[in-house]
Amino acid sequence: MKRLIVNADDFGVTRGVNRGIIRCFREGIVRSTTIMANGDAFDDAVELARANPELGIGVHVVLIGGHPLAPLKEIGRLAGDNGALPRTVGSLILKMSARLIRPNEIEAEVRAQIGRVRATGITPTHVDTHKHTHLHPMVMKAIARVAFEHGIKRVRMPFEDFFGTLRSFRASGHNMLQRKAFAMGSRMAYPSFLRIVEKNQMRSPEHFFGFAATGQLARVGLLRIIQNLPDGTSELVCHPGINDAELERTGTRLRAEREVELAALTDAGVKKEILERGVHLMSFRELN
Repeated sequence: MKRLIVNADDFGVTRGVNRGIIRCFREGIVRSTTIMANGDAFDDAVELARANPELGIGVHVVLIGGHPLAPLKEIGRLAGDNGALPRTVGSLILKMSARLIRPNEIEAEVRAQIGRVRATGITPTHVDTHKHTHLHPMVMKAIARVAFEHGIKRVRMPFEDFFGTLRSFRASGHNMLQRKAFAMGSRMAYPSFLRIVEKNQMRSPEHFFGFAATGQLARVGLLRIIQNLPDGTSELVCHPGINDAELERTGTRLRAEREVELAALTDAGVKKEILERGVHLMSFRELN
């Protein structure tokens, strides 16, 4: 059987993104999202989550971009001199590699973010990370430890099937080639990820799609992914939203692309393809 979790990242970054995600849930194929506890539109996202209880809500832990929620004295050099989190994945990895950040400091920030979500009354279905930083074992270990404290047993498996991506998504371009190369190279961390998941008795989907297609997940590419979906449970990560002035001010590189994804995720032909192929849409809540 083919089961598919379509998860929209960045719930809480802006009100326009929030409304785009809810539209993809109500009118399209999104069944799951992950909320950013340090997002400017976090409170708006919480209200929308309460109004749509069937939408699975996970925690999108943010370790790069924006400001931390934990006290600065608890997270050491995870925050820079300006009090902000590292701007890029590379800068975070560099700090961890140089041992400028200790595991308990990452745990402190993860704990603060999951705690803020739990304080609203939301019971998280799962956890993942902004820019997939839990590909790194130090981050994944911190995620697993804090998730255990909160009884969260499900986590994104962020390792994309490189050859499956080639079959499903034939688009080219510099960014696409970079992401395909990263998808292949990141598999080196997969054994470590599995050991941490098994040790902490966590669960994750068997397959992962969407990273290489970030910003280019238009209707044709989405249909190809659905047509090439393997047996078992797959997660498709997406980034729908409404491109407005609020989104522009965030400085994110994904702006107009979010509306392209929104259109694809609510497309009648896409929904028909899923129905005809007998693909079961679900949230992380159903992952057992």
